Amino acid sequence: MSGAPFRLAPLDAAHDRAGFNSDSEPLNRYLREQATQDIRRRVAACFVASADGQRIAGYYTLASASVLLADLPASTGKKLPRYPTVPAVRMGRLAVDQAFKGQRLGGALLADALDRAARSEIAAFALVVDAKEEAAAAFYRHHGFIALPASPLNLFLPLATVQRS
Repeated sequence: MSGAPFRLAPLDAAHDRAGFNSDSEPLNRYLREQATQDIRRRVAACFVASADGQRIAGYYTLASASVLLADLPASTGKKLPRYPTVPAVRMGRLAVDQAFKGQRLGGALLADALDRAARSEIAAFALVVDAKEEAAAAFYRHHGFIALPASPLNLFLPLATVQRS
């Protein structure tokens, strides 16, 4: 729909949430009704992509998290300190408006999330995601994420691999 480059910024009052329409009603509802509260309560940060500064083409959320060391693949876990959990950043939501599908915006949003997590001064081992279905898990695997052995819809990407890129 738009040939203009997208601008990524934290969600604010200038962004038009009401017009956002992804394939997922729960993701639409979250942006319209819950995101601002989560930001105010400091339980999530929400970043949006827009071409005009108002209409939201896509968004994602980030929050602090942890992963049980025992849940990681053995080859990964043996390289980490023997703490019960390791710090992580969770991308809780990622959605693209239907009008902007096919423009690789989902991948751009994911890349921005990885960059923000890797640049943070707060230590985190990985970016973790909880895919809602196999198609979403395939998207993340395509971008290098690794499924947790016992939970194939829960995936992670070590942030050290992002910093090397």
